[in-house]
Amino acid sequence: MIFNLLSLVLFIPFLQIIFETDDAIQKAKEITRPIWANRENLFDYFGNYFEFLQYDFVQANGKMGALQFVCITVLIAFFLKNLFRYSAVYHQSFLRMAVVRDLRKKLFDRSMHLPMSYYSESKKGNLLTRLTADLNEVEIAVVSTLELVFREPIAIVINLAVLFYLSVELTTFSLILLPVSALVISRIRKSLKRTSQKGQEQMSELISNIEESLGGIRIIKAFTAEKIAVDRFSTKNVHHQKLITRTFRKKDLSSPLNEFFGAIVLISIVWFGGKLVLENNGGMNGKEFIAFIVIFSQFLRPVSSIASALTYLKKAEVSLDRVNEIIDIEDTIKNPANPVKKTDLDSKIEFKNVSFAYDEEPVLKGISFTLEKSKTVALVGESGSGKSTIADLIPRFYDTVSGEILIDDVNVKSMLKKDLRKLISVVTQESILFNDSIKNNICFGKPDATDEEIILAAKVANAHEFIIALENGYDTNIGDRGNKLSGGQKQRISIARAVLSNAPIMILDEATSALDTESEKLVQDALDKLMQNRTSLVIAHRLSTIRDADLILVLKQGEIVERGNHQELIATNGYYKSLCDIQQIS
Repeated sequence: MIFNLLSLVLFIPFLQIIFETDDAIQKAKEITRPIWANRENLFDYFGNYFEFLQYDFVQANGKMGALQFVCITVLIAFFLKNLFRYSAVYHQSFLRMAVVRDLRKKLFDRSMHLPMSYYSESKKGNLLTRLTADLNEVEIAVVSTLELVFREPIAIVINLAVLFYLSVELTTFSLILLPVSALVISRIRKSLKRTSQKGQEQMSELISNIEESLGGIRIIKAFTAEKIAVDRFSTKNVHHQKLITRTFRKKDLSSPLNEFFGAIVLISIVWFGGKLVLENNGGMNGKEFIAFIVIFSQFLRPVSSIASALTYLKKAEVSLDRVNEIIDIEDTIKNPANPVKKTDLDSKIEFKNVSFAYDEEPVLKGISFTLEKSKTVALVGESGSGKSTIADLIPRFYDTVSGEILIDDVNVKSMLKKDLRKLISVVTQESILFNDSIKNNICFGKPDATDEEIILAAKVANAHEFIIALENGYDTNIGDRGNKLSGGQKQRISIARAVLSNAPIMILDEATSALDTESEKLVQDALDKLMQNRTSLVIAHRLSTIRDADLILVLKQGEIVERGNHQELIATNGYYKSLCDIQQIS
Protein backbone atom coordinates (compact mmCIF):
# COMPACT_ATOMS: atom_id res chain seq x y z
CA MET A 1 0.00 0.00 0.00
CA ILE A 2 2.82 2.43 0.88
CA PHE A 3 4.62 1.82 -2.42
CA ASN A 4 1.34 2.08 -4.32
CA LEU A 5 0.78 5.53 -2.84
CA LEU A 6 4.41 6.51 -3.37
CA SER A 7 4.40 5.44 -7.02
CA LEU A 8 1.64 7.95 -7.75
CA VAL A 9 2.73 10.83 -5.52
CA LEU A 10 6.29 10.75 -6.87
CA PHE A 11 5.12 12.13 -10.21
CA ILE A 12 3.64 15.34 -8.82
CA PRO A 13 6.62 17.29 -7.41
CA PHE A 14 9.00 15.99 -10.07
CA LEU A 15 6.82 16.93 -12.99
CA GLN A 16 6.20 20.34 -11.47
CA ILE A 17 9.95 20.98 -11.39
CA ILE A 18 10.54 19.61 -14.88
CA PHE A 19 8.07 22.00 -16.44
CA GLU A 20 8.97 25.06 -14.30
CA THR A 21 10.90 28.01 -15.67
CA ASP A 22 14.64 28.49 -15.37
CA ASP A 23 14.03 31.42 -13.00
CA ALA A 24 12.32 29.15 -10.53
CA ILE A 25 15.22 26.72 -10.71
CA GLN A 26 17.74 29.50 -10.19
CA LYS A 27 15.76 30.69 -7.17
CA ALA A 28 15.84 27.22 -5.71
CA LYS A 29 19.62 27.05 -6.22
CA GLU A 30 20.05 30.11 -4.06
CA ILE A 31 18.59 28.33 -1.00
CA THR A 32 21.47 28.30 1.50
CA ARG A 33 19.75 27.48 4.78
CA PRO A 34 19.97 23.91 6.10
CA ILE A 35 17.21 21.74 4.74
CA TRP A 36 16.20 20.71 8.25
CA ALA A 37 15.76 24.29 9.53
CA ASN A 38 12.38 25.80 10.37
CA ARG A 39 10.34 22.76 9.50
CA GLU A 40 6.90 22.53 11.08
CA ASN A 41 6.66 18.71 11.02
CA LEU A 42 8.00 15.56 9.47
CA PHE A 43 5.90 15.98 6.31
CA ASP A 44 7.37 19.44 5.74
CA TYR A 45 10.87 18.16 6.36
CA PHE A 46 10.64 15.44 3.72
CA GLY A 47 8.70 17.67 1.34
CA ASN A 48 11.26 20.48 1.46
CA TYR A 49 14.15 18.07 1.37
CA PHE A 50 12.70 16.42 -1.69
CA GLU A 51 12.08 19.81 -3.33
CA PHE A 52 15.65 20.93 -2.67
CA LEU A 53 16.98 17.61 -4.05
CA GLN A 54 14.87 17.98 -7.18
CA TYR A 55 16.19 21.45 -8.03
CA ASP A 56 19.72 20.36 -7.22
CA PHE A 57 19.33 17.35 -9.49
CA VAL A 58 17.97 19.51 -12.31
CA GLN A 59 20.93 21.89 -11.97
CA ALA A 60 23.41 19.02 -12.24
CA ASN A 61 21.73 16.88 -14.87
CA GLY A 62 19.25 19.06 -16.68
CA LYS A 63 15.55 18.46 -17.19
CA MET A 64 16.06 15.28 -19.25
CA GLY A 65 18.15 13.81 -16.48
CA ALA A 66 15.45 14.72 -13.98
CA LEU A 67 12.83 13.08 -16.21
CA GLN A 68 14.91 9.90 -16.33
CA PHE A 69 15.25 10.04 -12.56
CA VAL A 70 11.45 10.37 -12.26
CA CYS A 71 10.86 7.33 -14.45
CA ILE A 72 13.45 5.15 -12.68
CA THR A 73 12.20 6.14 -9.21
CA VAL A 74 8.56 5.45 -10.08
CA LEU A 75 9.54 2.16 -11.73
CA ILE A 76 11.33 1.10 -8.55
CA ALA A 77 8.27 2.06 -6.51
CA PHE A 78 6.00 0.00 -8.78
CA PHE A 79 8.42 -2.93 -8.62
CA LEU A 80 8.45 -2.87 -4.82
CA LYS A 81 4.68 -2.46 -4.77
CA ASN A 82 4.13 -5.59 -6.90
CA LEU A 83 6.86 -7.53 -5.10
CA PHE A 84 5.12 -7.02 -1.78
CA ARG A 85 1.74 -7.60 -3.40
CA TYR A 86 2.85 -10.99 -4.76
CA SER A 87 4.36 -11.86 -1.40
CA ALA A 88 0.99 -11.20 0.21
CA VAL A 89 -0.85 -13.24 -2.44
CA TYR A 90 1.73 -16.04 -2.11
CA HIS A 91 0.99 -16.50 1.58
CA GLN A 92 -2.69 -15.72 1.11
CA SER A 93 -3.10 -18.57 -1.39
CA PHE A 94 -2.02 -21.10 1.21
CA LEU A 95 -4.21 -19.60 3.90
CA ARG A 96 -7.33 -19.47 1.70
CA MET A 97 -6.98 -23.10 0.63
CA ALA A 98 -6.05 -24.23 4.14
CA VAL A 99 -9.31 -22.76 5.44
CA VAL A 100 -11.38 -24.40 2.70
CA ARG A 101 -9.44 -27.67 3.05
CA ASP A 102 -10.16 -27.86 6.77
CA LEU A 103 -13.81 -26.96 6.25
CA ARG A 104 -14.19 -29.55 3.48
CA LYS A 105 -12.57 -32.21 5.67
CA LYS A 106 -14.80 -31.28 8.57
CA LEU A 107 -17.88 -31.46 6.35
CA PHE A 108 -16.90 -34.81 4.81
CA ASP A 109 -15.99 -36.20 8.22
CA ARG A 110 -19.38 -35.11 9.50
CA SER A 111 -21.13 -36.66 6.51
CA MET A 112 -19.47 -39.99 7.31
CA HIS A 113 -20.89 -39.83 10.83
CA LEU A 114 -24.38 -38.65 9.99
CA PRO A 115 -27.15 -41.01 11.12
CA MET A 116 -28.59 -43.32 8.46
CA SER A 117 -31.91 -41.52 8.86
CA TYR A 118 -30.37 -38.46 7.20
CA TYR A 119 -29.53 -40.43 4.05
CA SER A 120 -32.98 -42.00 4.05
CA GLU A 121 -34.69 -38.62 4.11
CA SER A 122 -32.31 -36.36 2.12
CA LYS A 123 -31.03 -36.39 -1.44
CA LYS A 124 -27.34 -37.07 -1.97
CA GLY A 125 -27.16 -34.06 -4.28
CA ASN A 126 -27.98 -31.89 -1.28
CA LEU A 127 -24.76 -33.01 0.41
CA LEU A 128 -22.71 -32.98 -2.81
CA THR A 129 -23.67 -29.34 -3.44
CA ARG A 130 -22.44 -28.37 -0.01
CA LEU A 131 -19.13 -30.16 -0.63
CA THR A 132 -18.63 -28.43 -3.99
CA ALA A 133 -20.56 -25.28 -4.92
CA ASP A 134 -21.10 -24.02 -1.36
CA LEU A 135 -17.45 -24.48 -0.42
CA ASN A 136 -16.44 -22.70 -3.62
CA GLU A 137 -18.46 -19.67 -2.49
CA VAL A 138 -16.80 -19.87 0.92
CA GLU A 139 -13.36 -19.94 -0.74
CA ILE A 140 -14.12 -16.72 -2.63
CA ALA A 141 -15.33 -15.15 0.59
CA VAL A 142 -12.16 -16.21 2.41
CA VAL A 143 -10.03 -14.30 -0.11
CA SER A 144 -12.24 -11.24 0.21
CA THR A 145 -12.12 -11.48 4.00
CA LEU A 146 -8.34 -11.72 4.08
CA GLU A 147 -8.07 -8.58 1.99
CA LEU A 148 -10.80 -6.96 4.04
CA VAL A 149 -9.01 -7.66 7.31
CA PHE A 150 -5.32 -7.36 6.46
CA ARG A 151 -4.94 -5.02 3.49
CA GLU A 152 -7.80 -2.61 2.99
CA PRO A 153 -7.99 -1.17 6.54
CA ILE A 154 -4.25 -0.37 6.44
CA ALA A 155 -4.69 1.28 3.03
CA ILE A 156 -7.60 3.36 4.31
CA VAL A 157 -5.70 4.49 7.43
CA ILE A 158 -2.61 5.51 5.45
CA ASN A 159 -4.63 7.37 2.83
CA LEU A 160 -6.78 9.09 5.44
CA ALA A 161 -3.70 10.21 7.36
CA VAL A 162 -2.26 11.84 4.22
CA LEU A 163 -5.62 13.35 3.26
CA PHE A 164 -6.15 14.89 6.69
CA TYR A 165 -2.60 16.24 6.58
CA LEU A 166 -3.29 17.92 3.23
CA SER A 167 -6.69 19.34 4.20
CA VAL A 168 -8.85 18.57 7.22
CA GLU A 169 -11.76 20.57 5.81
CA LEU A 170 -11.78 18.89 2.40
CA THR A 171 -11.33 15.39 3.87
CA THR A 172 -14.22 15.90 6.30
CA PHE A 173 -16.40 17.08 3.41
CA SER A 174 -15.54 13.97 1.38
CA LEU A 175 -16.27 11.57 4.25
CA ILE A 176 -19.75 13.01 4.73
CA LEU A 177 -20.66 11.95 1.17
CA LEU A 178 -19.47 8.31 1.36
CA PRO A 179 -22.25 6.80 3.58
CA VAL A 180 -24.82 7.45 0.83
CA SER A 181 -23.40 4.69 -1.40
CA ALA A 182 -23.04 2.38 1.61
CA LEU A 183 -26.78 2.66 2.30
CA VAL A 184 -27.72 1.73 -1.28
CA ILE A 185 -25.28 -1.21 -1.42
CA SER A 186 -26.54 -2.62 1.90
CA ARG A 187 -30.03 -2.89 0.43
CA ILE A 188 -28.68 -4.83 -2.55
CA ARG A 189 -26.81 -7.22 -0.24
CA LYS A 190 -29.96 -8.17 1.67
CA SER A 191 -31.74 -9.00 -1.58
CA LEU A 192 -28.66 -10.88 -2.80
CA LYS A 193 -28.69 -13.21 0.21
CA ARG A 194 -32.29 -14.28 -0.44
CA THR A 195 -31.68 -14.94 -4.14
CA SER A 196 -28.40 -16.74 -3.44
CA GLN A 197 -30.11 -19.08 -1.00
CA LYS A 198 -32.69 -20.08 -3.60
CA GLY A 199 -29.91 -20.59 -6.16
CA GLN A 200 -27.93 -22.93 -3.90
CA GLU A 201 -31.05 -24.94 -3.07
CA GLN A 202 -31.79 -25.29 -6.78
CA MET A 203 -28.18 -26.40 -7.35
CA SER A 204 -28.82 -29.24 -4.88
CA GLU A 205 -31.80 -30.30 -6.97
CA LEU A 206 -29.71 -30.13 -10.12
CA ILE A 207 -26.86 -32.27 -8.76
CA SER A 208 -29.34 -34.78 -7.32
CA ASN A 209 -30.88 -35.10 -10.77
CA ILE A 210 -27.44 -35.64 -12.35
CA GLU A 211 -26.48 -38.25 -9.75
CA GLU A 212 -29.76 -40.13 -10.17
CA SER A 213 -29.56 -40.06 -13.96
CA LEU A 214 -25.97 -41.29 -14.11
CA GLY A 215 -26.70 -43.98 -11.52
CA GLY A 216 -29.71 -45.17 -13.51
CA ILE A 217 -28.20 -44.87 -16.99
CA ARG A 218 -28.89 -48.55 -17.78
CA ILE A 219 -32.60 -48.15 -17.10
CA ILE A 220 -32.74 -44.87 -19.01
CA LYS A 221 -31.19 -46.52 -22.08
CA ALA A 222 -33.19 -49.73 -21.68
CA PHE A 223 -36.47 -47.82 -21.79
CA THR A 224 -35.20 -45.35 -24.44
CA ALA A 225 -35.98 -42.59 -21.94
CA GLU A 226 -33.03 -40.38 -22.84
CA LYS A 227 -35.34 -37.56 -23.96
CA ILE A 228 -37.35 -37.76 -20.72
CA ALA A 229 -34.14 -37.59 -18.66
CA VAL A 230 -32.76 -34.71 -20.74
CA ASP A 231 -36.05 -32.76 -20.56
CA ARG A 232 -36.26 -33.23 -16.81
CA PHE A 233 -32.68 -32.04 -16.40
CA SER A 234 -33.24 -29.14 -18.80
CA THR A 235 -36.18 -27.84 -16.76
CA LYS A 236 -34.13 -27.83 -13.55
CA ASN A 237 -31.11 -26.42 -15.37
CA VAL A 238 -33.05 -23.47 -16.81
CA HIS A 239 -34.59 -22.72 -13.42
CA HIS A 240 -31.12 -22.77 -11.84
CA GLN A 241 -29.73 -20.56 -14.63
CA LYS A 242 -32.39 -17.94 -14.01
CA LEU A 243 -31.74 -17.86 -10.28
CA ILE A 244 -27.96 -17.67 -10.67
CA THR A 245 -28.31 -14.97 -13.33
CA ARG A 246 -30.31 -12.88 -10.87
CA THR A 247 -27.68 -13.54 -8.20
CA PHE A 248 -24.81 -12.42 -10.45
CA ARG A 249 -26.69 -9.34 -11.58
CA LYS A 250 -27.29 -8.25 -8.01
CA LYS A 251 -23.72 -9.07 -6.97
CA ASP A 252 -22.19 -7.29 -9.96
CA LEU A 253 -24.39 -4.26 -9.46
CA SER A 254 -22.48 -3.25 -6.32
CA SER A 255 -19.23 -2.52 -8.20
CA PRO A 256 -20.59 -0.05 -10.82
CA LEU A 257 -22.77 1.60 -8.18
CA ASN A 258 -19.73 2.01 -5.94
CA GLU A 259 -17.78 3.45 -8.83
CA PHE A 260 -20.61 5.81 -9.79
CA PHE A 261 -21.09 7.10 -6.26
CA GLY A 262 -17.32 7.37 -5.96
CA ALA A 263 -17.32 9.55 -9.09
CA ILE A 264 -20.03 11.74 -7.57
CA VAL A 265 -17.94 12.13 -4.42
CA LEU A 266 -14.78 12.85 -6.43
CA ILE A 267 -16.48 15.47 -8.60
CA SER A 268 -17.95 17.08 -5.50
CA ILE A 269 -14.47 17.21 -3.98
CA VAL A 270 -13.03 18.74 -7.17
CA TRP A 271 -15.70 21.44 -7.03
CA PHE A 272 -15.36 22.10 -3.30
CA GLY A 273 -11.55 21.84 -3.24
CA GLY A 274 -11.16 23.93 -6.38
CA LYS A 275 -13.34 26.59 -4.76
CA LEU A 276 -11.04 26.58 -1.69
CA VAL A 277 -7.92 26.95 -3.84
CA LEU A 278 -9.36 29.66 -6.08
CA GLU A 279 -10.63 31.66 -3.10
CA ASN A 280 -7.38 31.00 -1.23
CA ASN A 281 -9.50 29.65 1.62
CA GLY A 282 -8.26 26.61 3.60
CA GLY A 283 -4.53 26.96 3.12
CA MET A 284 -4.27 24.66 0.07
CA ASN A 285 -2.24 25.48 -3.01
CA GLY A 286 -2.62 23.96 -6.47
CA LYS A 287 0.07 21.32 -5.97
CA GLU A 288 -1.48 20.10 -2.70
CA PHE A 289 -4.92 20.02 -4.28
CA ILE A 290 -3.67 17.85 -7.17
CA ALA A 291 -1.99 15.56 -4.61
CA PHE A 292 -5.26 15.40 -2.64
CA ILE A 293 -7.27 14.36 -5.72
CA VAL A 294 -4.76 11.65 -6.68
CA ILE A 295 -4.59 10.23 -3.15
CA PHE A 296 -8.36 10.39 -2.66
CA SER A 297 -8.86 8.43 -5.87
CA GLN A 298 -6.64 5.76 -4.32
CA PHE A 299 -8.59 6.02 -1.06
CA LEU A 300 -11.76 5.09 -2.96
CA ARG A 301 -10.22 1.82 -4.18
CA PRO A 302 -9.96 0.10 -0.75
CA VAL A 303 -13.35 1.53 0.20
CA SER A 304 -14.82 0.03 -2.96
CA SER A 305 -12.97 -3.25 -2.29
CA ILE A 306 -14.49 -3.45 1.18
CA ALA A 307 -17.96 -2.90 -0.30
CA SER A 308 -17.33 -5.67 -2.87
CA ALA A 309 -15.92 -7.97 -0.19
CA LEU A 310 -19.01 -7.45 1.93
CA THR A 311 -21.13 -8.40 -1.09
CA TYR A 312 -19.16 -11.63 -1.52
CA LEU A 313 -19.47 -12.29 2.20
CA LYS A 314 -23.22 -11.85 2.06
CA LYS A 315 -23.44 -14.35 -0.81
CA ALA A 316 -21.07 -16.77 0.96
CA GLU A 317 -23.03 -16.42 4.19
CA VAL A 318 -25.79 -18.49 2.60
CA SER A 319 -23.31 -21.21 1.62
CA LEU A 320 -21.67 -21.18 5.04
CA ASP A 321 -25.08 -21.52 6.69
CA ARG A 322 -25.78 -24.53 4.48
CA VAL A 323 -22.42 -26.10 5.35
CA ASN A 324 -22.95 -25.48 9.07
CA GLU A 325 -26.42 -26.93 8.74
CA ILE A 326 -24.80 -30.30 8.00
CA ILE A 327 -21.99 -29.91 10.54
CA ASP A 328 -24.51 -29.04 13.26
CA ILE A 329 -26.77 -32.04 12.66
CA GLU A 330 -26.94 -33.96 15.87
CA ASP A 331 -26.11 -37.65 15.66
CA THR A 332 -29.06 -39.30 17.35
CA ILE A 333 -27.12 -42.57 17.58
CA LYS A 334 -24.86 -41.62 20.48
CA ASN A 335 -22.11 -43.47 22.28
CA PRO A 336 -22.74 -44.16 25.98
CA ALA A 337 -20.91 -42.16 28.65
CA ASN A 338 -19.60 -45.34 30.29
CA PRO A 339 -19.38 -47.96 27.53
CA VAL A 340 -19.15 -51.70 28.07
CA LYS A 341 -16.20 -53.23 26.22
CA LYS A 342 -16.92 -56.30 24.11
CA THR A 343 -14.63 -57.87 21.53
CA ASP A 344 -16.45 -61.14 20.81
CA LEU A 345 -19.81 -62.89 20.87
CA ASP A 346 -19.94 -65.44 23.68
CA SER A 347 -23.45 -66.87 23.67
CA LYS A 348 -26.34 -65.09 21.92
CA ILE A 349 -28.06 -62.05 20.40
CA GLU A 350 -31.48 -61.35 21.85
CA PHE A 351 -34.36 -59.11 20.76
CA LYS A 352 -36.70 -58.26 23.64
CA ASN A 353 -40.04 -56.73 22.68
CA VAL A 354 -38.42 -54.41 20.10
CA SER A 355 -40.51 -51.77 18.34
CA PHE A 356 -39.43 -49.23 15.73
CA ALA A 357 -41.02 -46.51 13.61
CA TYR A 358 -40.02 -44.26 10.71
CA ASP A 359 -41.49 -40.76 11.18
CA GLU A 360 -44.01 -42.15 13.68
CA GLU A 361 -45.07 -44.80 11.15
CA PRO A 362 -44.76 -48.20 12.96
CA VAL A 363 -42.44 -50.65 11.21
CA LEU A 364 -41.74 -53.23 13.94
CA LYS A 365 -44.15 -54.17 16.72
CA GLY A 366 -42.95 -56.11 19.75
CA ILE A 367 -40.30 -58.28 18.04
CA SER A 368 -38.73 -60.91 20.31
CA PHE A 369 -36.36 -63.76 19.38
CA THR A 370 -32.96 -65.20 20.27
CA LEU A 371 -30.08 -65.92 17.89
CA GLU A 372 -27.74 -68.43 19.53
CA LYS A 373 -24.01 -68.38 18.85
CA SER A 374 -22.97 -70.29 15.69
CA LYS A 375 -26.63 -70.64 14.67
CA THR A 376 -28.49 -69.17 11.71
CA VAL A 377 -31.75 -67.24 11.92
CA ALA A 378 -33.53 -66.43 8.66
CA LEU A 379 -36.07 -63.65 8.14
CA VAL A 380 -38.71 -64.11 5.46
CA GLY A 381 -41.82 -62.19 4.50
CA GLU A 382 -43.27 -59.76 2.03
CA SER A 383 -41.48 -56.52 1.12
CA GLY A 384 -41.96 -53.87 3.79
CA SER A 385 -42.57 -56.38 6.55
CA GLY A 386 -39.53 -55.13 8.54
CA LYS A 387 -36.81 -57.68 7.68
CA SER A 388 -34.09 -55.15 6.72
CA THR A 389 -35.04 -52.94 9.66
CA ILE A 390 -34.29 -55.78 12.08
CA ALA A 391 -30.88 -56.22 10.44
CA ASP A 392 -30.20 -52.44 10.66
CA LEU A 393 -31.01 -52.31 14.37
CA ILE A 394 -28.25 -54.73 15.41
CA PRO A 395 -25.31 -52.51 14.32
CA ARG A 396 -27.31 -49.44 15.48
CA PHE A 397 -27.80 -47.87 12.09
CA TYR A 398 -31.05 -46.93 13.81
CA ASP A 399 -32.10 -47.13 17.45
CA THR A 400 -35.16 -48.90 18.79
CA VAL A 401 -38.19 -46.89 19.85
CA SER A 402 -38.81 -49.37 22.67
CA GLY A 403 -37.47 -52.72 23.79
CA GLU A 404 -33.88 -53.96 23.93
CA ILE A 405 -31.32 -55.67 21.71
CA LEU A 406 -28.79 -57.59 23.78
CA ILE A 407 -25.47 -59.19 22.88
CA ASP A 408 -24.51 -61.58 25.67
CA ASP A 409 -26.97 -59.73 27.95
CA VAL A 410 -25.29 -56.39 27.15
CA ASN A 411 -27.56 -53.77 25.55
CA VAL A 412 -26.10 -52.64 22.22
CA LYS A 413 -26.71 -49.03 23.37
CA SER A 414 -24.20 -49.66 26.19
CA MET A 415 -21.40 -50.38 23.71
CA LEU A 416 -19.31 -48.00 21.62
CA LYS A 417 -20.63 -47.98 18.05
CA LYS A 418 -17.12 -48.75 16.79
CA ASP A 419 -16.78 -51.81 19.04
CA LEU A 420 -20.28 -53.03 18.18
CA ARG A 421 -19.78 -52.78 14.42
CA LYS A 422 -16.44 -54.57 14.59
CA LEU A 423 -18.40 -57.62 15.72
CA ILE A 424 -20.50 -57.54 12.54
CA SER A 425 -19.91 -58.14 8.84
CA VAL A 426 -22.57 -57.26 6.26
CA VAL A 427 -23.20 -58.60 2.76
CA THR A 428 -26.04 -56.75 1.02
CA GLN A 429 -28.14 -57.47 -2.03
CA GLU A 430 -26.45 -54.64 -3.93
CA SER A 431 -22.69 -55.19 -3.97
CA ILE A 432 -21.27 -51.92 -2.70
CA LEU A 433 -17.76 -51.68 -4.12
CA PHE A 434 -15.42 -48.76 -4.73
CA ASN A 435 -13.56 -47.49 -7.79
CA ASP A 436 -10.30 -49.12 -6.76
CA SER A 437 -8.37 -52.37 -7.16
CA ILE A 438 -9.84 -55.73 -6.19
CA LYS A 439 -7.19 -56.05 -3.49
CA ASN A 440 -8.13 -52.73 -1.88
CA ASN A 441 -11.83 -53.58 -2.02
CA ILE A 442 -11.29 -56.89 -0.25
CA CYS A 443 -9.14 -55.39 2.49
CA PHE A 444 -11.34 -52.28 2.82
CA GLY A 445 -12.22 -53.03 6.44
CA LYS A 446 -8.76 -54.39 7.26
CA PRO A 447 -6.16 -52.28 5.39
CA ASP A 448 -3.22 -53.97 7.12
CA ALA A 449 -4.11 -57.44 5.79
CA THR A 450 -1.31 -59.41 4.12
CA ASP A 451 -1.51 -60.66 0.53
CA GLU A 452 -1.83 -64.21 1.85
CA GLU A 453 -4.86 -63.27 3.97
CA ILE A 454 -6.49 -61.51 1.01
CA ILE A 455 -5.97 -64.49 -1.30
CA LEU A 456 -7.29 -66.90 1.35
CA ALA A 457 -10.44 -64.78 1.77
CA ALA A 458 -10.92 -64.71 -2.01
CA LYS A 459 -10.60 -68.50 -2.17
CA VAL A 460 -13.23 -68.96 0.55
CA ALA A 461 -15.52 -66.64 -1.45
CA ASN A 462 -14.94 -68.60 -4.70
CA ALA A 463 -13.41 -65.47 -6.21
CA HIS A 464 -9.72 -66.37 -6.56
CA GLU A 465 -10.06 -68.16 -9.90
CA PHE A 466 -11.74 -65.32 -11.79
CA ILE A 467 -9.47 -62.71 -10.15
CA ILE A 468 -6.20 -64.30 -11.30
CA ALA A 469 -7.68 -64.67 -14.80
CA LEU A 470 -7.92 -60.87 -15.06
CA GLU A 471 -5.11 -58.97 -16.78
CA ASN A 472 -3.81 -57.36 -13.57
CA GLY A 473 -5.08 -59.94 -11.12
CA TYR A 474 -5.72 -58.53 -7.67
CA ASP A 475 -4.48 -55.09 -8.82
CA THR A 476 -7.25 -54.79 -11.44
CA ASN A 477 -9.33 -51.63 -11.08
CA ILE A 478 -13.01 -52.59 -11.05
CA GLY A 479 -14.44 -49.20 -12.07
CA ASP A 480 -17.23 -47.15 -10.58
CA ARG A 481 -19.23 -49.36 -8.19
CA GLY A 482 -17.43 -52.38 -9.61
CA ASN A 483 -19.18 -52.11 -12.97
CA LYS A 484 -16.32 -53.87 -14.79
CA LEU A 485 -17.36 -57.09 -13.05
CA SER A 486 -20.47 -59.24 -13.39
CA GLY A 487 -23.09 -59.35 -10.63
CA GLY A 488 -21.83 -62.70 -9.31
CA GLN A 489 -18.21 -61.53 -9.36
CA LYS A 490 -19.08 -58.36 -7.47
CA GLN A 491 -20.98 -60.32 -4.85
CA ARG A 492 -18.08 -62.73 -4.33
CA ILE A 493 -15.74 -59.77 -3.81
CA SER A 494 -18.18 -58.50 -1.18
CA ILE A 495 -18.18 -61.91 0.49
CA ALA A 496 -14.36 -62.01 0.42
CA ARG A 497 -14.37 -58.63 2.18
CA ALA A 498 -16.68 -60.06 4.86
CA VAL A 499 -14.53 -63.19 5.21
CA LEU A 500 -11.38 -61.11 5.72
CA SER A 501 -13.02 -59.03 8.46
CA ASN A 502 -13.52 -62.30 10.40
CA ALA A 503 -16.38 -60.84 12.42
CA PRO A 504 -18.31 -63.30 14.65
CA ILE A 505 -21.73 -62.01 13.53
CA MET A 506 -22.82 -62.12 9.88
CA ILE A 507 -25.76 -60.23 8.38
CA LEU A 508 -26.70 -61.36 4.87
CA ASP A 509 -29.34 -59.18 3.27
CA GLU A 510 -30.76 -61.04 0.24
CA ALA A 511 -27.21 -61.68 -0.95
CA THR A 512 -28.22 -63.97 -3.86
CA SER A 513 -31.59 -62.58 -4.97
CA ALA A 514 -30.19 -60.55 -7.90
CA LEU A 515 -28.05 -63.32 -9.41
CA ASP A 516 -28.54 -65.83 -12.20
CA THR A 517 -28.71 -69.53 -11.37
CA GLU A 518 -25.03 -70.31 -12.06
CA SER A 519 -23.77 -67.29 -10.15
CA GLU A 520 -26.17 -68.05 -7.32
CA LYS A 521 -24.67 -71.50 -6.85
CA LEU A 522 -21.14 -70.11 -6.65
CA VAL A 523 -22.20 -67.30 -4.30
CA GLN A 524 -24.34 -69.60 -2.15
CA ASP A 525 -21.43 -72.01 -1.80
CA ALA A 526 -19.26 -69.05 -0.73
CA LEU A 527 -21.93 -67.96 1.75
CA ASP A 528 -22.15 -71.46 3.23
CA LYS A 529 -18.39 -71.36 3.84
CA LEU A 530 -18.70 -67.86 5.26
CA MET A 531 -21.42 -68.85 7.75
CA GLN A 532 -19.58 -71.89 9.09
CA ASN A 533 -19.05 -71.46 12.84
CA ARG A 534 -20.49 -67.95 12.67
CA THR A 535 -23.67 -66.47 14.07
CA SER A 536 -25.73 -65.46 11.06
CA LEU A 537 -28.86 -63.41 10.42
CA VAL A 538 -30.10 -64.06 6.87
CA ILE A 539 -32.74 -62.12 4.96
CA ALA A 540 -34.00 -64.09 1.98
CA HIS A 541 -36.61 -63.91 -0.73
CA ARG A 542 -35.46 -67.17 -2.30
CA LEU A 543 -36.60 -69.59 0.34
CA SER A 544 -34.46 -72.39 -1.09
CA THR A 545 -31.38 -70.64 0.32
CA ILE A 546 -32.55 -70.81 3.95
CA ARG A 547 -34.01 -74.32 4.19
CA ASP A 548 -31.19 -75.35 6.52
CA ALA A 549 -31.53 -72.33 8.85
CA ASP A 550 -31.83 -73.23 12.55
CA LEU A 551 -34.71 -70.81 13.00
CA ILE A 552 -36.95 -69.12 10.43
CA LEU A 553 -38.96 -66.05 11.46
CA VAL A 554 -41.92 -65.21 9.23
CA LEU A 555 -42.81 -61.50 9.34
CA LYS A 556 -45.95 -59.73 8.23
CA GLN A 557 -46.63 -56.00 8.72
CA GLY A 558 -43.89 -55.67 11.31
CA GLU A 559 -44.84 -58.67 13.44
CA ILE A 560 -43.58 -62.24 13.72
CA VAL A 561 -46.52 -64.40 12.66
CA GLU A 562 -44.70 -67.76 12.51
CA ARG A 563 -41.43 -69.21 13.76
CA GLY A 564 -39.66 -72.59 13.53
CA ASN A 565 -37.38 -74.51 11.17
CA HIS A 566 -38.33 -75.30 7.58
CA GLN A 567 -40.01 -78.64 8.27
CA GLU A 568 -41.93 -77.34 11.27
CA LEU A 569 -43.26 -74.39 9.33
CA ILE A 570 -44.25 -76.56 6.36
CA ALA A 571 -46.14 -78.82 8.77
CA THR A 572 -48.15 -75.91 10.20
CA ASN A 573 -49.54 -75.25 6.70
CA GLY A 574 -49.59 -71.48 7.33
CA TYR A 575 -48.23 -68.31 5.73
CA TYR A 576 -44.72 -69.74 5.25
CA LYS A 577 -46.16 -72.79 3.48
CA SER A 578 -48.02 -70.53 1.08
CA LEU A 579 -44.78 -68.66 0.29
CA CYS A 580 -43.04 -71.99 -0.39
CA ASP A 581 -45.87 -73.10 -2.64
CA ILE A 582 -45.51 -69.93 -4.70
CA GLN A 583 -41.80 -70.71 -5.20
CA GLN A 584 -42.52 -74.43 -5.64
CA ILE A 585 -40.46 -75.46 -2.63
CA SER A 586 -41.43 -78.44 -0.55
